[in-house]
Amino acid sequence: MNVRRWLCLGLLLVTRLEAQQGVLDLTTLANYAAQPVPAYINVNKDNTTPGNAITNAGATLGRVLFYDKRLSLNDTVSCSSCHQQGAAFGDTATASTGVNGTTGRHSMRLINARFATESRFFWDERADTLEAQTTRPIQDHVEMGFSATNGDPAFADLVTKLSAIEEYRVLFALMFGDATITEARVQSALAQFVRSIQSFDSRYDQGRAQVAADNVDFPNFSATENNGKQLFLAPPNQGGAGCAGCHRAPEFDIDPNSRNNGIITKIGGGTDLTNTRAPSLRDLEGPSGTLNGGLMHDGSITSLLGVINHYAAIPGDNATLDPRLRRPGGNVQTLNLNTQQRSDLVAFLRTLTGSAVYTDPKWSSPFNASGGLELIIISATAISFQSNGDGTATLTCRAAPGLSYQLQSASTPAAAGTWTNVTTVTADANGQLQHAVSIGTGAAFFRFTYTPPAS
Repeated sequence: MNVRRWLCLGLLLVTRLEAQQGVLDLTTLANYAAQPVPAYINVNKDNTTPGNAITNAGATLGRVLFYDKRLSLNDTVSCSSCHQQGAAFGDTATASTGVNGTTGRHSMRLINARFATESRFFWDERADTLEAQTTRPIQDHVEMGFSATNGDPAFADLVTKLSAIEEYRVLFALMFGDATITEARVQSALAQFVRSIQSFDSRYDQGRAQVAADNVDFPNFSATENNGKQLFLAPPNQGGAGCAGCHRAPEFDIDPNSRNNGIITKIGGGTDLTNTRAPSLRDLEGPSGTLNGGLMHDGSITSLLGVINHYAAIPGDNATLDPRLRRPGGNVQTLNLNTQQRSDLVAFLRTLTGSAVYTDPKWSSPFNASGGLELIIISATAISFQSNGDGTATLTCRAAPGLSYQLQSASTPAAAGTWTNVTTVTADANGQLQHAVSIGTGAAFFRFTYTPPAS
């Protein structure tokens, strides 16, 4: 028999959530691991935790976790609820809404989180790594509710919940080689996805690629934008605003030694002196010119000009104020910026906005509007046939370890309703599905399918 007459169709994991579901094709993973990074970006500014470099499989799992509301206590809040793609993975609301109220700080934008010397996360730097940060909101009583306090279940209960969801068994097996779910694995996947979110297609990037250094005029900039760039880069004692002393080009990441910036208020009132971190200054505004949410930890500044005005005249000293914002004699920074210079700085900051990050499907929700998700698990090229010389052939393909699949056959490849169940085959510990089938005289078509049981 000529085995080329045989066909095995791609295997489909069909979740029974909603009709018209979103589709995530695991046979052709999006490129997260090998995205182009401009040559002028400092390779030493990379806070990737050793042993958790971005992989396509890991970031794919992280993407699903990031957008899945089932990671919250009442299935209403996901990481993306507070970190929205359309707002540079920040929040347009001052305080984000969780399962038990609103957050005490403004949600930080996640753009280019990887490209920084600073390895600590949260405004107050309480998480040593991005991995550690990723599950803190899940374990917060207000945000996502698995806090093990105030009568909340613990993270272990979330692990139990996720382990009962069949698609996660497939996704964790894809990343880790087996379907075991742990907090450390959730952290690894979420961190890979967040670190994959990058924005390097701004007008700044277009100009920077054409010159040897940042302090050279960019050919694609207006005179106003180039002047704003020079003001940003130059220290105050050289006629500049000194912005780059803390927000370092070309990544525009925060200097890890930065301290408080003079904003000490809390959302809802009170004083907070613990905020010493900031996100990248890239994508402060979206492509339409709309601010991607309030600025600072309390979201209190609502325009780029407001930021410039704040740093032009620091409102007062405090015990944790950054020394770069102090002046001799116990005074605080006052910059003699005129109206035009302030406008120039705003014009330059606007050149840091990219475009693709707001719409690229690999960073968007894999779910449909009703929470449905369909995983394509095995491609036809992953399946092989081997004649056994005795009237049978062995069908072999890769799958998710430990899951049971239906082997189905048909005499025509695509006619609806013609598929017949042959047997159930369980993938071994290495993820291999294998079964011998009879070779007939006519063409035959086979496929493996997997459908999670209804909950």
